[in-house]
Amino acid sequence: MKQTEAQTEQKMGRKEKKDAFKSLKTKISDLEAGIAKEKDDYIRLMAEFENYRRRSAAERLELINTASEKIILEILPILDDCERAFKALGDSADCASAKEGTELIYNKLLNILKAKGLKEIETEGKAFDTTFMEAVAQFPVQEEEKKGLVYDTVQKGYILGEKVIRYAKVVVGQ
Repeated sequence: MKQTEAQTEQKMGRKEKKDAFKSLKTKISDLEAGIAKEKDDYIRLMAEFENYRRRSAAERLELINTASEKIILEILPILDDCERAFKALGDSADCASAKEGTELIYNKLLNILKAKGLKEIETEGKAFDTTFMEAVAQFPVQEEEKKGLVYDTVQKGYILGEKVIRYAKVVVGQ
């Protein structure tokens, strides 16, 4: 068998050897290009999968936050009612136990909502900011330094996480 290989090698001319060498070189470069393409496709697929994984995790968190936002928005009027009850009960000294009970309920509810990420928007004496506040009325003031400041809060505003879920309704000094 070794003899036949040697004999065929001798029979092949230089030109045939060069052609065979070029053919092998072409096949090698084609295979290398195919491998590079497959590697690129693999890297792109992995990047696309990583983006999908991040996006779906972000969507899941957004869904959880949105669900809690809807529930909290429905509970906020109860907080407002408790605050109004404080004001009504604060005028009379007869209802100390009713005032204490209302305060207990209010504090428990507020603590639960704060634990979920709810924050009250501070308005009193602050400059009017449309990012967090909605002006429902304007009040004429004499002092220049009080113009553009919040004079009174009609309804408290709240932030959940980094998002305003209810704008504060305020009276602005003019």
